[in-house]
Amino acid sequence: MMNTIIQVLPADDYKVYLYFVNGEVRLFDAKEIVGKGVFRILKDKIIFVERCTVLNNTLAWDVKGNFDPYECLDLDPEVLYEKSIKVDDPLIKYA
Repeated sequence: MMNTIIQVLPADDYKVYLYFVNGEVRLFDAKEIVGKGVFRILKDKIIFVERCTVLNNTLAWDVKGNFDPYECLDLDPEVLYEKSIKVDDPLIKYA
């Protein structure tokens, strides 16, 4: 099954809420990759938050600011699904 991401929401401490096409909301902790290899640019929290987006149907960072799907840092949505935890949608206020 292909786990397509349709929305992302960066959170504190290098975490990102992932909204999957199947309706699940999951929380991914990116601390493990931030600062390593090509992802070292994401150590800058401003870049991590402001460039966090969906490209190529997955979590990506548009580091050049041109929304080019070939010039971004993205992660495999299957791996993101496996390495994230299911959570409640932080955008919905429960009574």
